Amino acid sequence: MDSPVVRKWFEQQTRGVLRPSAVLVPIMRRERELTVLLTRRADHLRAHQGQVSFPGGRSEPDDASAAATALREAWEEVGLRPEAVEICGYLDDYPTLTRFIVTPVVGLVDDVPTLRHDPAEVAEVFEVPLRLLMEPGRFERHVLTRDGLQLPFVQVRYEGQKIWGATAAMLRDLISRLEAVTV
Repeated sequence: MDSPVVRKWFEQQTRGVLRPSAVLVPIMRRERELTVLLTRRADHLRAHQGQVSFPGGRSEPDDASAAATALREAWEEVGLRPEAVEICGYLDDYPTLTRFIVTPVVGLVDDVPTLRHDPAEVAEVFEVPLRLLMEPGRFERHVLTRDGLQLPFVQVRYEGQKIWGATAAMLRDLISRLEAVTV
């Protein structure tokens, strides 16, 4: 949202009311490499059907924090036990056109469990090697035209999956932070 025109349009679309939500950005420590766990949303859902996302969702009144929301949702959606996740930090909050403010919670998973997804919410669970996301040029820049405005977004493809929008932006944020500490 670096353009004042896009920012004003976004504020008009959301009417300034954003509902809190959180996603877990699970970094899985596999035997040979680190991967990032993602889901493909079920095709029968009303919103964002078939899109790639992180496990997560709307904050509930009983959730003590964004991390609590992300861990609860990851358990419900993919069977990732909260105690298996070491919270490492947070990425920048991300406002969405669907009127959510999403807090990405980064977690490291050492003891990778057998995952089971809830077919009511998730069609598929898959992992992308972190090293591939760090390859130069991996994130493609695109523009979506909506209401006459040019809205920039990034996209990355992996094994037939198209990761774009908020999820790709959060991945790009993660990668830029990792690159900053590895230089």
